[in-house]
Amino acid sequence: MQESTFLTMSHLNKTYSGGKVAVDDFNLEIQKGEFVCFIGTSGSGKTTTMRMINRMLQQTSGTIKLNGKDISEMDPVQLRRKIGYVIQNIGLMPHMTIRQNITIVPRLLKWSQEKMDERAKEMIKLVELPEEFLDRYPSELSGGQQQRIGVVRALAADQDLILMDEPYGALDPITRESLQDLIKDLQMRLGKTVVFVTHDMDEALTLATRIVVMDAGKIIQIATPDEILRHPANEFVENLIGKDRLIQARPSITTVGQVMLKNVASITPDKLLKEALKMMHDRRVDSLLVTDEGGSLKGYLDIEDIDYNFKTATSVGDVMHSDVFYVSSDSLIRDTVERILKRGFKNVPVVDRDKHLVGIVTRAALVDIVYDALWGEDDKADESEVAQAQGGEAK
Repeated sequence: MQESTFLTMSHLNKTYSGGKVAVDDFNLEIQKGEFVCFIGTSGSGKTTTMRMINRMLQQTSGTIKLNGKDISEMDPVQLRRKIGYVIQNIGLMPHMTIRQNITIVPRLLKWSQEKMDERAKEMIKLVELPEEFLDRYPSELSGGQQQRIGVVRALAADQDLILMDEPYGALDPITRESLQDLIKDLQMRLGKTVVFVTHDMDEALTLATRIVVMDAGKIIQIATPDEILRHPANEFVENLIGKDRLIQARPSITTVGQVMLKNVASITPDKLLKEALKMMHDRRVDSLLVTDEGGSLKGYLDIEDIDYNFKTATSVGDVMHSDVFYVSSDSLIRDTVERILKRGFKNVPVVDRDKHLVGIVTRAALVDIVYDALWGEDDKADESEVAQAQGGEAK
C-alpha cells in the first residue's frame, strides 16, 4: 500500500443471513482528492459497499482503512462526523432552518456559535444562494436549492471524505446537470475525496476520475472514463456503457478547450447600453457575454434586452441575465455534446477552473464532431469504393 493512499478496502465481504452475498472480495485503494464512482445495476453491491465505509453497515470480513487507521477500531459516531454524507432524498430536517441544517455536524463537534454562523454564510455562498435563505426552512426552497444545501451540509465540518448515494437520481435532467457541475467544481476547488454511487453511466463519465463497475457484488472493472469507453472489460460493461453512446472518432480532440473560439465579445456590467449596442454592431453579433473587471463570467445580454429596455435602463448590469449556462474548458467533448445540442444554444461560454471567461464553443463545431464520429468512417469507405471503381486509390 502506498503511503499516500487515503482510503483502502481490502478483501471486503458482506454476507447477509441466509447466505446472500452482497459484496464479494472487494479491493480498492483511493488516493486523496479522487472522485470515484461506483456504478452497476440494481443489487450490484455498490450502495452496500459505500455504507460499510462509514459503518452504517458492518462488513462480514475484510478491512477498511481511512488515513491508515482501521475503521473497525474507531467509534462509529465519531467516524461518521469525519465523513460527509449526501443521500437521494437530501435528508434536510424540515423543522430546522437552513442555517441549522448546514451546521448540524459543527454543532455536534462543539463549534462556537460565531464560527458556525460564519461557516453557514461561507457554505451558502459556495452554492451561489442568497444569505437570507439561511433563515428559511427547507419547504420554502425548491428541490434543486434543497439539494445544494444538502451538498454543502456535507462539507460544512470540512470533512475530507464525502459519500454520495445517488444524490441526484430523483431530479429533472437540467437541475441534475447543474448539480453535477456544482459538486465537481467544489470537489476540485476544495480538494475533497468523493465516493459517489450512481446507476447512470453518463453521470459517472462526467464526474469520475475513476469508475468502479460492479455486478453481483464483484468488481468487474476499475478504470478512468476514457479507459472504460475505449477498453470495456467485457460485454456487461459494454452494455452498461450503451452502444449508442458517442465515442470519439477523433481521439486527438478530447476537451472543449481544443474546439472553443477564443475571440469572445464581452462587456462589463457598468457599461452603458449604448456602448453594448455599439459593440454588437461593430462585432456583428446579437449577444454579449458579461464579465466583471477580473474576467469572471457573470451573465449575458442580447439585442432584445437592449431594444426592450433602452429607454428605461442605462447600464448592462440593469438588464443582463445572470443565469448563464456555461461549460469548463477541460470538460470532455463526449460529455458536452449532448448537453449543448439538446438545449439548442448557438454557442455556449467556456470558463476555466476559476470561472474566468476563456472562449465560446459553437453549436456548429459540435455538429461537425458528431458528424465525423457517426459518419466519418462511412464517408471514407464510400470514397474508397468510388476510387476503386475509377481504377484509382482513395487518398
